[in-house]
Amino acid sequence: MTGTGVTDPRRTPTVDVHAHLLLPEVEEAVGGQAGLARARNLDARRNGPAALAVSGPMVGARVPRLTDVAVRLAAMDAQGVDVQLVSPSPSHYHYWADPQLAATVCQLANEGTAAHCAKAPGRLHGLGLVPLQHPGLAAELLDHALQQGLRGVEISSHAPRPDGTREVELSDPRLDDFWARAEETGALVFLHPFGCTLDERLDQWYLSNTVGQPTENAVALSHLIFSGVLDRHPDLKLIAAHGGGYLPTHIGRSDHAWRVRPDARGCAREPSSYLRRLYFDSLVHDPHVLRELLRVAGPDRVLLGSDFPFDMGTEDPLAALRAARLTDADFDAVRGGNAAALLQEGLTP
Repeated sequence: MTGTGVTDPRRTPTVDVHAHLLLPEVEEAVGGQAGLARARNLDARRNGPAALAVSGPMVGARVPRLTDVAVRLAAMDAQGVDVQLVSPSPSHYHYWADPQLAATVCQLANEGTAAHCAKAPGRLHGLGLVPLQHPGLAAELLDHALQQGLRGVEISSHAPRPDGTREVELSDPRLDDFWARAEETGALVFLHPFGCTLDERLDQWYLSNTVGQPTENAVALSHLIFSGVLDRHPDLKLIAAHGGGYLPTHIGRSDHAWRVRPDARGCAREPSSYLRRLYFDSLVHDPHVLRELLRVAGPDRVLLGSDFPFDMGTEDPLAALRAARLTDADFDAVRGGNAAALLQEGLTP
C-alpha cells in the first residue's frame, strides 16, 4: 500500500476501519419529506430527550472532522493512524425512503464518499450505502458504489419501517442477490447498527446506544448465522462494528441451542465456527473483552476501529489496543495487518 503517510515503508500501516463521514447533500435530498419527520419522531422516542440534547451539540462540534479532509488527516496523524476506511454516518441510512428516493440517497452517498476519499488517495478508502428496505435494489446500488471506486458498503442490522410494515432482517431471502453480488465482487460489507427495536425501554441514560448497539449487532449476526446465509455465501467479507456486540462473548449459548434444539439448526455447523469467517472491529471499550474476541474469532479476524470522531468511540485507538497486552504479532495484525490485507485485495466492479 503506497501513499499512506507511513514514515517507514517497511512497516504495516495502521488502519482504522470504523470512521465516519457527514454528507450534507444526502440530507438536502431528504429534506421536507414526510417520512423524514416520522423517522425523526421514532428516533426521538427511542433515544429520549436527554440523549438528543447531548447528541446534537456533540455532533455539531465534530462537523469539521466529519467533512473536511484536511482536518480529518490532521486528526489521523495525531492518533497515529495511517489509513481510514470511511463510511457515511449511519444517520444517512434513511431506510424509510421510497424506492426512487432511496436510490438517490445511496447514489449521493456513494458519490460523496468517493469524492471525499479522492482528496487523500491511499490514506482514505470509502464505503457506500445500499437501501436494505428495498432488497431488490441492493445489488444494483452495491455495483454503483464499486463503480465509484469504493471498497464496499455499510449496512444497518435491519431496516426498520416507521410505517409499521414488517422489517427487513439480514436473513431475508430477498437479500440473497445482494449477498451473492457482495461475495462475487469481494466487496466489504460493514455491519453498523442504527437504532434499536427495544424502543422506549432504552430511552434513558443513553441505553439506546450503550445497550442497543451491541444488542443489534448480536441479533443481526445471529440472523446471518442461523439462517444459513453464511453457509450459502462462505466468502462474504463482512466486518461487524463494536466487536460484534454481545454475540462473541456469549456464543456458547448459541452453540448450546444449536446442539439441543432442532428449531435452531438452520446453519450447518455450531454458530461459534462462523465467527472465524467474519471480521470484527476492536471497539469494545474493555481490554479483557478484546482479548476474548481474539480468542473466539482469531487474531486474523479483528481490525482496529475507533468510531471516528464520535464520543462513543475512542480518541486513541492504539492506546486501547495496547491495553489488551497482546503478543507483538497479534498487536500488529489488529493494528493494521489484517485490514491492509483486506484493502489490498482486488474488487470486481
